Amino acid sequence: MDVQRFDIEGPLLIIPERIADDRGLFSETFRRDVLACHGFDREFVQENHSLSRRIGTVRGLHFQIAPRAQDKLVRVVRGAILDVVVDIRHGSPTHGRHLAVELSAENWRQLLVPAGFAHGFCTLQPNTEVVYKLTDHYAPEYERGLAWNDPALAIDWPVDPSNAVLSERDRRHPFLSALPEYFTFVDRHGGKREV
Repeated sequence: MDVQRFDIEGPLLIIPERIADDRGLFSETFRRDVLACHGFDREFVQENHSLSRRIGTVRGLHFQIAPRAQDKLVRVVRGAILDVVVDIRHGSPTHGRHLAVELSAENWRQLLVPAGFAHGFCTLQPNTEVVYKLTDHYAPEYERGLAWNDPALAIDWPVDPSNAVLSERDRRHPFLSALPEYFTFVDRHGGKREV
C-alpha cells in the first residue's frame, strides 16, 4: 500500500496494491497499521455509499464540526470523480487552499480527508458510486458546508456551473470569507502554529 502526502498538511493519497490473475484481482483496501505509520490512527465507525447517476453531479463541500468532526477515507467503486478538499483550519499556512484528485474504480486510489477540511466531489462518469469511511457518526446538527463555487477557492471543477447537478442545500452554503472559525490548525507534532 503506497501512501503519499501533499503540500497541504493532513490529507493522504492512498494507493492499495492490486494482485491480479485470470480470476480477477485481490486488494487490501484498508490497513489501520499502515495509516498509523503515516500519523493517522483513528477508528472508523460508519461507512456511507453514494450513487450519482449523472455526470456533473456535485456533492459538497461538506464537513462536521466539533464535537462530531469526522475524518473520511474516500474511494470510488464504480465510475470516477474529481475529489476536492479545502483547508478550513484557522491558522493553517494553507488555509483556503484546496487539493483536487481524480479517484476512480480504475485507478484504485483513495483520499484520506482529515477533520478541518471541507470535502466534495464532482462525478466524471455516469452511475458513479463512492464509498467512504467516517470516524464519527452522521450528526445533522453539527453538519456544515462551504460554497462549492466560491471564486476565492479557484477550484477548476469539470462542469459548467449552470450544468452542475446539486441539491438545494448545497446551493446555499456560505463562501469561505463568511465561514466561522470552526477548526484550529495543529501541526503533525501536536503544536498550534501562528501564521
